[in-house]
Amino acid sequence: MTGTIQAHTFRPRDLVGGHVVVDLLNTVTARGPEPIDWLDGYPRLLEWAALTGRFDPAVLARLARAAEAEPRAAAQALDRARDLREALHDVVTALLAHDDAPPPAGALERVERHWKHAAARARLTVHGDTARLAAAAEASGLDYLADELALQALDLLRDLPHERTRVCPGPRCGWLFIDTSRGGRRRWCDMGTCGNATKGKAHYQRKRQAESGERGGGADAPSL
Repeated sequence: MTGTIQAHTFRPRDLVGGHVVVDLLNTVTARGPEPIDWLDGYPRLLEWAALTGRFDPAVLARLARAAEAEPRAAAQALDRARDLREALHDVVTALLAHDDAPPPAGALERVERHWKHAAARARLTVHGDTARLAAAAEASGLDYLADELALQALDLLRDLPHERTRVCPGPRCGWLFIDTSRGGRRRWCDMGTCGNATKGKAHYQRKRQAESGERGGGADAPSL
């Protein structure tokens, strides 16, 4: 991704994807000609991970200490997490295009490579009656978050609800989200941001058009 890296304090309103992997894709906003990457450092990745509530706080604290002790290794781990994110974005958006074109081969290869590296360091865990591969913090080190997200990404891609996964049409947005509403008619990543902004812009344009029409009608009115 070629764009701008910008500091951002993550808030709950940034987690609208409906899946932690989708929320990772949404750490880039304004996707298009001038995307903005909110992961401006490894500590920011940890901040985002903590906000999701999907990762053990004790593990995140150990990763923070390791990143402080090894800043170069942490920067390299962040680069790998970003690479996973961008490859996944290319694959998911291609799957949603509904044009029968396969996802880019390069993106698929990158996702596969990340998954294989993660799987090689993962452990088989069982929760209730469900078994799954999970990243092991001791084996993954600073790549723990990327490894766990790569493993979960494969589950998402396998069961992606195509008809319910959408791209927000809001201006300078492009976020992805899985519509879990009962009616399945959700259009915006968040009604309070993109939805209201677009509706407000449309209302303003209609008002301007109406005012222009009134002025035009007054100019053409016959004089008495």
